Amino acid sequence: MSRILSDIKGFGKQYLRSKVGAFFGFIFPILLVLLFGAIFTSSGNQKISLPVQDLDDSFESHAFIEAMNRSGLVSIETIPVDVNIRDYISDHSLTLALQIPATFSEEIQNIIASNGSGTANVTLYGDPSQSSTFGTAQAAVETAIVGMNYYLSNARPVIGMNPTQPAAEGLKYMDFFLPGVVGITVMTNSLFSMSSLCGEYRQRGYFKLLATTKLRKYEWLLSKFVFYSIILLASLMTTFAVAKLAFSIESTITPLALLLIPVGAFVFVSMGMLLGVAVKDPESSVAIANAIGFPMMFLSGAFFPVSAFPSFLQVVAAAMPLTYFNNGLRDTMVYGNSMSTLANLGVLLVIGLVFFVLASKLMSWKER
Repeated sequence: MSRILSDIKGFGKQYLRSKVGAFFGFIFPILLVLLFGAIFTSSGNQKISLPVQDLDDSFESHAFIEAMNRSGLVSIETIPVDVNIRDYISDHSLTLALQIPATFSEEIQNIIASNGSGTANVTLYGDPSQSSTFGTAQAAVETAIVGMNYYLSNARPVIGMNPTQPAAEGLKYMDFFLPGVVGITVMTNSLFSMSSLCGEYRQRGYFKLLATTKLRKYEWLLSKFVFYSIILLASLMTTFAVAKLAFSIESTITPLALLLIPVGAFVFVSMGMLLGVAVKDPESSVAIANAIGFPMMFLSGAFFPVSAFPSFLQVVAAAMPLTYFNNGLRDTMVYGNSMSTLANLGVLLVIGLVFFVLASKLMSWKER
C-alpha cells in the first residue's frame, strides 16, 4: 500500500504541473457545459425567421399568416410581391421562404362552393437537411394548415395531446447533457492520458527504471486508477456546481453516480494502458486511442440520444463502454433508476476487468 501511495503522490505532482491535464480535467468540461448550455437554453425561446411572399393579399392569406404567427415557432418577414421568389432566395442567401400563390383564396372558395376534393397549396422553399430550421418552419406551416382547415370546414378538434415528463418533471436540457460531459471528461482524461503515458514511459526507458524498484506492475496500474478516480470525482463536483449555478439544473449527484466515476476511470485507464503496452510505437498508440475515443464521444449518447441513430449505429454504440457509462449516470442522476444504473455498472466492471488483466499480462518492465 505504501508503494502505491508513493507512486500516486509522485505522479500527482507530475500531473498537476501539466497545464494539459488541468485543462481536460476541469476547464474543458466547464467550457462544454457553459457553451452548450448557452446555445440550447436560449434556442428554445427563439423563433426562426420565415420570409413570406403573399401573392394573393386576401383575407384567407392574411388569416393563414396570422395562424403561423400564433404557432409561436416563426417570425414572419415579408418578401415583395414584384420579385421572382427563386431569384430573391438566391440573391439574399435564404435557407427558408414561403410563397402563397395568387390563386390561394380563389381555390379555397371553389373547393368550399363545390364541396369537392383538392387543396389550395402553399409552397415552402428550403433545405430539409437543415433540420433545425426547415423542420420548425414545416411544423409552423402545418399548424396553420390544420387550423385553417378546422375553421373553413366549421369543425373542431376532438383529440388533443398533453405533453408531460412524469419520469423527469421540471428537468432541463442541461440535466440530460451534464452526464455526457462527465462521461467525455472521464474518457479523455483516462484513455488518452494513459495511452500517451505508457508510450512515453517505454520511449524514455522509465519502465526499465521501475524494474529496479520494489514497485510491482499491478501496483503501478492501481496507483494510476486511484489517482484518476480522485481527479475525476473532483472534476464531477466542480462541473456539477458550475451547471447548478449557471442553469439551475434539477439532476442530483447520487451515491451511485459517485461510484460510477471510479468504475469509469478503471475502465478507461485500463483501456489506455492496454493500448499503450500492446502497440509498440508510442505515436501509434496515441493515434489509435484517438481513433477509438473520438467516435465514442459522438456515438455514445453524450451529445445525441442513441435511440435517434440508424440501427447499424445503435449496434456500434452498444459495443462502446462510454455508452454504458453515460446511460448509468443519466439513470441515477436524472431518472433515479437504481436497477438500470447497477446493470450498466456491472457491464463496465466486466469490461474494465478484461482490459486490466490484459494490460497487466502484456506490460513488461524490462522491454527496450
